[in-house]
Amino acid sequence: MATLLYRIGSFSFRRRWLVTSVWVLLLALLGVGAATMSGKTSNEFSIPGTEAQQAIDQLRDRFPQANAGGATARVVFGAPAGQTVADPANQAAIAAVVQRLGGVPQVANVLDPFTAKTISPDGHYAFAQVTYKVQGPQLTDADKDALFASAQPGRDAGLVVEFGGDALRANPETGIVEVLGVAIAALVLIITLGSLIAAGLPLLTAVAGVGVGVAGLLLAARFVDINANSLILAGMLGVAVGIDYALFIVSRYRHELTLRSDPAEAAGRAVGTAGSAVLFAGLTVIIALAGLTVVGIPMLASMGLSAAATVAVAVLVALTLLPALLGFVGPRIAKGKLFGRSTPDPESDSGPTPMGERWVKFVVKMRWPVLVLALLGLGVVAIPAADLRLGLPDDGMAATDTTQRKAYDMLSAGFGPGFNAPLTLVVSTNGKDPQATIGAVAGTLQKVEDVVYVSPLGVSPDGGTALLAVIPKEGPNAESTTDLVNTIRDQSGEIKTATGADIAITGPTALNIDVSQTLNDAMLPYLGVVVGLAFLLLMLVFRSILVPLKATAGFLLSVAATFGAVVAVFQWGWLSSVFGVKETGPIMSMLPVLLIGILFGLAMDYQVFLVTRMREEFVHGADAQASIVAGFRHGARVVTAAAIIMISVFGGFVFSGEPLIQSIGFALAFGVLVDAFIVRMTLVPAVMSLLGRAAWWLPKWLGRILPNVDVEGEKLQAKAPAVVPVEVPAAVSDDVPVRAR
Repeated sequence: MATLLYRIGSFSFRRRWLVTSVWVLLLALLGVGAATMSGKTSNEFSIPGTEAQQAIDQLRDRFPQANAGGATARVVFGAPAGQTVADPANQAAIAAVVQRLGGVPQVANVLDPFTAKTISPDGHYAFAQVTYKVQGPQLTDADKDALFASAQPGRDAGLVVEFGGDALRANPETGIVEVLGVAIAALVLIITLGSLIAAGLPLLTAVAGVGVGVAGLLLAARFVDINANSLILAGMLGVAVGIDYALFIVSRYRHELTLRSDPAEAAGRAVGTAGSAVLFAGLTVIIALAGLTVVGIPMLASMGLSAAATVAVAVLVALTLLPALLGFVGPRIAKGKLFGRSTPDPESDSGPTPMGERWVKFVVKMRWPVLVLALLGLGVVAIPAADLRLGLPDDGMAATDTTQRKAYDMLSAGFGPGFNAPLTLVVSTNGKDPQATIGAVAGTLQKVEDVVYVSPLGVSPDGGTALLAVIPKEGPNAESTTDLVNTIRDQSGEIKTATGADIAITGPTALNIDVSQTLNDAMLPYLGVVVGLAFLLLMLVFRSILVPLKATAGFLLSVAATFGAVVAVFQWGWLSSVFGVKETGPIMSMLPVLLIGILFGLAMDYQVFLVTRMREEFVHGADAQASIVAGFRHGARVVTAAAIIMISVFGGFVFSGEPLIQSIGFALAFGVLVDAFIVRMTLVPAVMSLLGRAAWWLPKWLGRILPNVDVEGEKLQAKAPAVVPVEVPAAVSDDVPVRAR
């Protein structure tokens, strides 16, 4: 592998005009295609195979007038003090609002409160249910403004009118805070490499990679369904890994320039060694992301495959376009001063002892105390994870000053919290009298524990399908509501025996419950696929059994600590104001599987980058303990910079207005912080020191079976010509003689 990548790097360096032209042409073609032929991304959500989704599909076929799966909005009315909504003036004002709601763009139907009997027992509150023809993300700002404007007659009459429902949820978008993360990354690159040219190349290639990836996804959206969140996740990961991958190769190239006179040879060796680590690190990320397809939720599959494709582009850019650009820059990349001082080669074997080397020597010397303290610290941080509660966002998690939260609180005050978690019951009458069947089913359900209210919503024109609204006692994320859904489903056979009707539960609340169950069922198969494939890949890279096992164990520690931090901030509210969390509540049910997939790939990045340098030293003759120190010295500064860059990029998304993106950004930033600095740069050298030569043990029979991918570049070393020391720019040498290996 090292030899092949060496040839790719050398070719790209020497044929830089050709390689750069191909990438520029590809970016231009995809950009034009995305601008002229791109399809629309969507937030359509489905969970095939679940009862809730089957009921929606059934309604689309048998009762299209119900607009199953369309967005919904609740318009909640509150009468002035001392009055009721049934007072003539108030009733007339509500009727005017309902009339205007019927004319709002994309609205399919509106249920009048006085017709649907949705008036609170004390008469102080009422609500109208609005059903749209399309899903929420397809509604424009103008559509939502028209919805809000319909409240004016009610407010003019003195009524309080607030809006809730999924029709009001904002579409995901990025803003200036995300750009700030990239700006911090640029600053870290300048400090690490000490040169604007050297720092600019990783940024340039990352932007090029994301440009190609996102443009390709927009073009692909014309032919396949791509979720809108996919573009944000792809951009987030593409920038982060694109900068990191380029940083490792640029850093190694600068180091190789101090050892040999031919810049093309230096570029080839940088791609052959650091590029090998980039390739296999990228493959672990791709495996983890593509593995999301086994979960069975199209939205997650779209996000995973889109992000995996963008990471693949980032790897190709780092292995081809980057060495081509290095050909234009040449040895000048090693020149640079920061604050008037020359910046030394971060991978140099000579010069003052860097902080990374001092740290690893301390860890190796004090391995047992360091190991125990690090494990205890991670354990303490992970404690809140025991209280992890999963759910999907609802209006009760919105900020208290929003109309969604006000509507949610008004419904809870007037009707009870269960009115914010309505269940839609699909009743197949099977040829029986619709009204009689509806009455029989409603009467049976009314006797079920935790059912507060059952009301008919409508009957299909052929009388074969009817809808009932079932109102639970508690809210959408309450455990009792989940139990109620399961109870009704368990009793469907008894209900059919008693009434002759088949029933199925759907609606947002039931969909949320089914999502959580689907994710729980898929977690072990997903972990098995991802961890199994990644373990095999790491065994190929390190030619060891214990190193991949240790890498996986360290990842589990990182995940546990990250879940603990997420629960503390997003569920318990610790430091919520610092991170811009408007309201605490259950953790997004999709976050655990997304976090596990993405963080596993990123964790293996640092494992590969750091430990391949240790293995490189070991293969080239250093003993087990010395290889840990030497490998850490070479890689620590660059890994530290890469981690800070990734934390900065992810941290920018913490301030996104989209709850899922916000929680993903925080979880990934914290996860990378823990994994890079506690697990990979503290626990890994401590454990490697304890294992000694055993860390690289591989049974002989397995060694004969496994192909030797030569990540450490041993074959390059074997056939290398004599190293010719060259005159090194002051920015690299720092007046210290260079030692050739």
